[in-house]
Amino acid sequence: REIMATLVGADPRSDVAVIQLAETDNLVPAKLGNSDEMEVGDWVLAMGSPFGLEMTVTAGIISAKGRGPGINDREDYLQTDAAINPGNSGGPLINIKGEVIGINTAISSRSGGYDGIGFTIPINMANFSVNQIVDHGSVKRAFLGVGIQPLDRQLRDALEVEATHGVAIINIQPESPAEKSGLKTGDLILEFNGQKVDSPRKLQGIVEVLQPEKAYPMTVLRSGKKETIDVTLGEMPDDYSLSSFNRNEPEAEESPQETTQEELAGLGIEVQDLNAEFAEQLGLNVKEGVVITSVDEEGPAASAGLSPGIVIAQVGSQKVNTVEELKKALEDKSLDNGIALLVKSRSGNRYVVIKN
Repeated sequence: REIMATLVGADPRSDVAVIQLAETDNLVPAKLGNSDEMEVGDWVLAMGSPFGLEMTVTAGIISAKGRGPGINDREDYLQTDAAINPGNSGGPLINIKGEVIGINTAISSRSGGYDGIGFTIPINMANFSVNQIVDHGSVKRAFLGVGIQPLDRQLRDALEVEATHGVAIINIQPESPAEKSGLKTGDLILEFNGQKVDSPRKLQGIVEVLQPEKAYPMTVLRSGKKETIDVTLGEMPDDYSLSSFNRNEPEAEESPQETTQEELAGLGIEVQDLNAEFAEQLGLNVKEGVVITSVDEEGPAASAGLSPGIVIAQVGSQKVNTVEELKKALEDKSLDNGIALLVKSRSGNRYVVIKN
């Protein structure tokens, strides 16, 4: 049976669209489940038309949650080993109750066919986009305006914090809700609106479904102390991209100017103060910090992935604008425990942990 349909609206960020059928006689709507309740190991069925073979059903389990293979702008996929092939996209993933808990969207494969790894848009995520399109004609998301990094064990130890979860702020977009609320790079976000934050995707998922222009409480860890900050979220611009604002826009690439350098033998690097002229020569849109001019290939900094031209902006949560400030900030740090440096490069900001 073929039914004509018209496009109501689409959300490219999540790869979800809404269509309206021209006729609905003798059609039974599928029952939707709660994708948040699915656990790793739960049995599922995938339906679709792989390679044009209509009404094909395959079985498997939920292999993982919260996957982001880099296919779309908004990803928090369920991973399944139920066979998904070209032609399955848009088909439902169903739980053992017969409820739709996801929309099959992609596979990870070297052959182009089924290799045991498929990805599904959680139905709760899809429902948010659908409701927004039906109610507003487009998807309105809230945004905070921060670049964040997972708080893994190595970074947690280097920052000397006891938090068991959270994300570290590595960048703040100018004029964003985050900047207006007083958030700082180096702050650790532990909770948002009463929900625990344990990954960047979790924070993104919490924030985006909230109401723009409304204030919400956020719990942060700053300099070892918990603080609660009220943040008034903004409406995400259509051209908003976290990766684009986190980049330190490269200019023309030239050789660094000759200036006095100082060696930090323990880290295996040579550094110097950063000024506007030097930053321009390096092609960095960075105004403050200490620039690395040389790296010992056998030193701990090289092992951590540091290279000449990278700017050290903070030691932990402490800003450093000169070599002297950097040396002072490093005085009570130990390579045995790890030293957390917030660094800036053309590709963006990130925390790097240097250890022996």
